[in-house]
Amino acid sequence: MLKNLFGKKTKISEIKLVSPIEGEILKLEDVPDPVFSQKMMGDGIAFFPIEGKVVAPADAKVINVFPTKHAIALETAEGLEILIHIGLDTVNMKGEGFSVCVAEGDQVKAGDILVTYSLELVKEKASSTITPMIITNGDIVTHLEYHYSGQSVAGKTTVLVVTLK
Repeated sequence: MLKNLFGKKTKISEIKLVSPIEGEILKLEDVPDPVFSQKMMGDGIAFFPIEGKVVAPADAKVINVFPTKHAIALETAEGLEILIHIGLDTVNMKGEGFSVCVAEGDQVKAGDILVTYSLELVKEKASSTITPMIITNGDIVTHLEYHYSGQSVAGKTTVLVVTLK
């Protein structure tokens, strides 16, 4: 808690995001796609998966499941919008090998399974298995704290701490 000019306590909203992926944590700048590496969609973090499962990084509402099942968007109660994009150029797979476990409007808890997919099929048909997690409404964020710990455990390892305005 901080005190504002009038001595009243103001609460700083902080959200901890856990890894949605079991695997290696990467800097967004290292993603081999300029849309992500140059942060055109927003800031975030990325993962090199070792299994075909994506879990919720925080308690949130599912706001968009892409028709091609390769991406999912969430919104926390605080209004933070999170996009998880499974692999690169996976839109061209048209949903093949992906199974979505949630629907738009569902409330999920951190660690709940969102999508399962064939990692082998993504390796074969997409340009990369690297999975970015993007904050799409960065205008409400005052600070991002990155946790590049190497390996992440899906639903457990804190990878980003987001401070909101």
